[in-house]
Amino acid sequence: MTDSASPTRPPLTVQMHAADNVAIVANDGGLPAGTVLASGLTLVDRVPQAHKVALEDIPQGAAVRRYNVPIGYAIQPIPAGSWVHERLLHMPDALSLEGLPLATVRPEPLPPLTGYTFEGYRNADGSVGTRNILAITQTVQCVAGVTEFAVARIKAELLPRFPNVDDVVALEHTYGCGVAIDAPDAVIPIRTLRNISLNPNFGGEVMVVSLGCEKLQPERLLPPGSIPLVDERSVADVGTSAEPKLDVVCLQDDAHVGFMSMIDSVMRQAEKHLERLNARRRETVPAAELVVGVQCGGSDAFSGVTANPAVGFCTDLLVRAGATVMFSEVTEVRDGIDQLTSRASTPEVAQAMIREMAWYDAYLDKGRVDRSANTTPGNKKGGLSNIVEKAMGSIVKSGSAPISGVVSPGDKATQKGLLYAATPASDFICGTLQLAAGMNLHVFTTGRGTPYGLAEVPVIKVATRSDLARRWHDLMDINAGRIADGQATIADVGWEMFHLMLEVASGRKKTWAEQWKLHNALVLFNPAPVT
Repeated sequence: MTDSASPTRPPLTVQMHAADNVAIVANDGGLPAGTVLASGLTLVDRVPQAHKVALEDIPQGAAVRRYNVPIGYAIQPIPAGSWVHERLLHMPDALSLEGLPLATVRPEPLPPLTGYTFEGYRNADGSVGTRNILAITQTVQCVAGVTEFAVARIKAELLPRFPNVDDVVALEHTYGCGVAIDAPDAVIPIRTLRNISLNPNFGGEVMVVSLGCEKLQPERLLPPGSIPLVDERSVADVGTSAEPKLDVVCLQDDAHVGFMSMIDSVMRQAEKHLERLNARRRETVPAAELVVGVQCGGSDAFSGVTANPAVGFCTDLLVRAGATVMFSEVTEVRDGIDQLTSRASTPEVAQAMIREMAWYDAYLDKGRVDRSANTTPGNKKGGLSNIVEKAMGSIVKSGSAPISGVVSPGDKATQKGLLYAATPASDFICGTLQLAAGMNLHVFTTGRGTPYGLAEVPVIKVATRSDLARRWHDLMDINAGRIADGQATIADVGWEMFHLMLEVASGRKKTWAEQWKLHNALVLFNPAPVT
């Protein structure tokens, strides 16, 4: 027996449901062949940590069950005690989108959770920010270098004069030109960038840097009426119509003579926005003002055992407190669509989820993308055999509350409760679309590890395994691996997460991603063709 299964740390496996015929190995380093489990079963293979062991003989063609769901079918007989991996499984077919249960699950209403608050920034449109940031929107990638140079100078020369402003960020992206701007699906990246520009953490201050010749003109990105009136603006700022002016620095304007004149123009306009943002103060607001996006990346088989169930418990707490929680990742939940449509609050919400899934099915089919491509090499190394198994562990982030609404890609969330925000599973596209939906706090779980972070919103990172939390001690904010270790319950970690959210939202605590300024680029989901 190895140290991971010593007398002080006996062999530990996790079976998700009594009907499952596999369990995962929880011990660091896995377990060697010959290890005797608590049930008396002897391992016939070495089984790596987070990978599955057969709890009984599984005949050829029989279902391999985890979460009480067939995650695959044995392509050969699998003896009890064997390592069950992807090469031994035939993946089930995708569920049909026809004949699904619609709003059939009617859970008892969750009791309200009152008395919890945080210190946030109230905006004129009714939203609340957790940070006070100047965001500079770009209409096109061509201006990224100029904006980056200007932002560096703004941070060095202007920001120290405005201590109540947390940061200045450039909303860089690769869209704006060289695309079929009038194609039907072009609305998705355009409305995504528009709604990100209006994220609650930016205080209603909208500033744009444009090249001048791009297809995505500023007036198309932010048409009249799209920018809310900010209370602190004077009549001179908005004009006699009380319509906020679109503040654009166009690099091709004749007034710009040389590179530094462009930088001076950006800095001059930024200073006006910084002055208004600096006048804002945090105030006590109910926890109901949180808009939380939950996501997982670099997942492993522990994701659905520790971190994601803890997020699900916390999701229920947030919903009870009146907050908004968005879960996403179409290809990661597609194989559990029946679980989601049955939990919809109404048949109409269920049908909206089906429409989003059908749209994405057609999108993948157009590109001839097999759904099995979602499960990455790292996912498989972490014990996830296929997308069906991954889906079961992903869905549990949503907790148990009814799904009260669906947010299409790039749209803004307009209601409270548990929402399904339809996004691709890619970490950065998902995060980008949740920002557009109005997210003011992000929770990201990982088992393999990823230094993911966003400049626009605090990101709380949750490790699924204690080994990862120890090794990445200055990147992970919460160690959910304690659940598998027997040192904490799902409820313990869920409450810890809830309280940490309030501290982070109030600005009293910074996440590790904020401290290190780990800021990944935004990625606009662009299904329209490139010209």
